[in-house]
Amino acid sequence: MKRTLSGPVTLAVDIGGSGIKAMLLDARGRPVSERVRVPTPKVSTVAKVLAAIDVLVAGLPRFDRVSVGFPGVVHDGVVYVAANLGTKRWHGCNLQRELAKRLRKPVRVLNDAAVQGMGVIEGRGVEFVMTLGTGLGTAVYSNGAVVPLEMGHHPWMRGKVYEDLLSDKALERVGKKKWRARVLEAIGTLRAAFNWRRLYIGGGNARLLEGETLGNDVVVVRNVAGLLGGIRLWTGMPVRTSTRASRRPRR
Repeated sequence: MKRTLSGPVTLAVDIGGSGIKAMLLDARGRPVSERVRVPTPKVSTVAKVLAAIDVLVAGLPRFDRVSVGFPGVVHDGVVYVAANLGTKRWHGCNLQRELAKRLRKPVRVLNDAAVQGMGVIEGRGVEFVMTLGTGLGTAVYSNGAVVPLEMGHHPWMRGKVYEDLLSDKALERVGKKKWRARVLEAIGTLRAAFNWRRLYIGGGNARLLEGETLGNDVVVVRNVAGLLGGIRLWTGMPVRTSTRASRRPRR
């Protein structure tokens, strides 16, 4: 992929429960490399995840700065919860600082659902992002300002939290039909609570909602938004790309 570049090049990294992805973006948030991926280590310690990022970076051209979407609670670059990486050793890890030292570039780290939303939101009113993958990621925006939201760990029904019933493990356990019904019920519950202008659904399992009637306030987006949104950690600029997969009419 060749393009004359002006301005800084951003390495966008999306750390997921099953895969770690990376892509280079130009100053306007447009891809200037192919998307590359390595499996997330089964025992996802800090050292192993950092080593996996090293593998990704080794095959990419130069870059000037780094944005990272991380699957958990992150404050000022420090990880506090990483439930879907299978270890509690992330608590207190200053991932932003560790990567900056390792890559010798400035780094910014934010919750992965929040970064994905930055690639698709319009910046008007209340917008909600839900990512369906290994776990359940969520973020809410008010006129473009993000509040990372761990809705996946909020009690929902029958003594279970949202993630218990909508995660990849739940999908394998109950099958696609029942899982899709749960997603529809969750959308209805969350719609009533947040009164969003629009809901964006992403993540690896979002494709399983194809053909479902989700509502005209719901957009299913391509998973690459988790990388393309990374530019906004630096610029705050809207990213206008073809990240939207479909919009379904309300019943």
